[in-house]
Amino acid sequence: MINTLGLKNLRGDLYGGVTAAIVALPLALAFGVASGIGPIAGLYGAICVGLFAALFGGTPSQISGPTGPMTIVSATVFTQFAAQPAIAFTVVMLAGAFQILFSRLRFGRYINLMPLPVISGFMTGIGLIIIILQLEPLLGRPTEANVINALTLLPDDLRSPNTAALLLGLATFVVCIGTPKAVSRLVPPPLIALVGGTLVALALPPMPLLGEVPSGLPTLQIPAVDVEKLGLILVSALVLAALGSIDSLLTSLVADNVSRSFHDSDRELFGQGVGNLVAGLAGGLPGAGATMRTLANLKAGGRTPLSGVIHAVLLLVIVLGFGQVVSFVPHAVLAGILLKVGVDVVDWRFLRRLPHTPRPDQVLMLLVLVLTVFVDVITAVAAGFVLASLVFVKEMTDLQVRSIRTIVDEHEHDLLSPTESAAFRRCAGRAAILHLSGAMSFGAANEMMRRIVGVRPTDVLIIDLADVPGIDGSMAMMLEQLIERAHDAGQVVLVVGLQASVARMLSRLGVLDLLRETTRFGARLDAIEAAGAEIRRREAASA
Repeated sequence: MINTLGLKNLRGDLYGGVTAAIVALPLALAFGVASGIGPIAGLYGAICVGLFAALFGGTPSQISGPTGPMTIVSATVFTQFAAQPAIAFTVVMLAGAFQILFSRLRFGRYINLMPLPVISGFMTGIGLIIIILQLEPLLGRPTEANVINALTLLPDDLRSPNTAALLLGLATFVVCIGTPKAVSRLVPPPLIALVGGTLVALALPPMPLLGEVPSGLPTLQIPAVDVEKLGLILVSALVLAALGSIDSLLTSLVADNVSRSFHDSDRELFGQGVGNLVAGLAGGLPGAGATMRTLANLKAGGRTPLSGVIHAVLLLVIVLGFGQVVSFVPHAVLAGILLKVGVDVVDWRFLRRLPHTPRPDQVLMLLVLVLTVFVDVITAVAAGFVLASLVFVKEMTDLQVRSIRTIVDEHEHDLLSPTESAAFRRCAGRAAILHLSGAMSFGAANEMMRRIVGVRPTDVLIIDLADVPGIDGSMAMMLEQLIERAHDAGQVVLVVGLQASVARMLSRLGVLDLLRETTRFGARLDAIEAAGAEIRRREAASA
């Protein structure tokens, strides 16, 4: 469903859209160059994603387009498929399709579950990549395709830089970070740097320029697939889709905080997906919700999707009529602008707290950072997510293990009530209670078995599940082994407090078939008294 473009906030949306377009122009050009496919691709991406995300998205004031993280991942994709650009743009289209699928599966609420150390390491790594890759154009050299190449060439290039390009790039960076707030409220610093740097370059010795930037409407990209590379294509598209979704929804949270509104996560994913799908068809960079442009829009008064549409239409006018002007922009100026972007992308807030964070978070963040910079972003995201999941499972297992109690005497007063303790005392040490609490999963299953096996032999085993709201299949199978082991040892097994979800899992796997109805109890006291009766029966039988 297309968003309604009302005119109730026309003045604010007009100012906001124009301001966002002014901020977006130099960044789109810079991101296009950084991606390796040219400045026009950045503009096409800003137009397509910005327009369709505004029309179909769920964050009214959000401005979308190419971002630093999305550009770095895109550069990896375009490098991998350098000989087959049609496949690279197909990856972008698939990323958009995956985002649409995410929205239909209502994944919006889950995207933000990505652990903060993984996000921080990834963002900081992306920031460092942006900074490192801009060092060569800052020195007047061609942009390198990857970090290793850039760092390898850097020592030699530092000995013979293009002085004019270096000074201009550094001046551009200083303008971006040092423009007074009073001025930046009126004109975005990147635009000041872009226009001023381009004019100053006319009076300086020759330096590399963007050159001719194509004008006019884009050429339609026909989707293409290489069956032998299908796995790589799908993985790359999923990484782009996941990163774009996280990037967009984090920006949506920022927009909510400023505008005091609430976004629709799943609808936002749909809008971003449509935008990236169209961007791939148009030969543009994929994008996401852009924090800097969104804040510029909000500060200028933009509040509705109309501001995003105005931003995209203004960029389209520039593409259709001013391509020749853009061709005179020096690479060093864009490098200076991107250096500021790289510095902003680095997660300084987490880095300042890094020495005080738990050791697993430190290791996770630094691992993702190193893999992002020196291997590739796909490996970094996958490794970070897997490692974070393992850390989480370990932490949950530790909590679950601490909740496992084995009671073989009557002195466990912190768990048993006085009445239960008295009844348990009458069992004369010939009964044991295995008490579990909290949701139990496979991580604690083996420890549960070790705990009960280590208990001295008894006539009756009481498995207390009253405080267990749920179990997984592994825990259910381990309970089955425990019951079978007890039966083989001649023990009577009594179960206390089966909750509905636990009973369903045990029944589904056939574990309840090992237990008669008479061995299931709703209260622990009833089970202890039944254990005492069974012990007395055995004593009478052996007398």
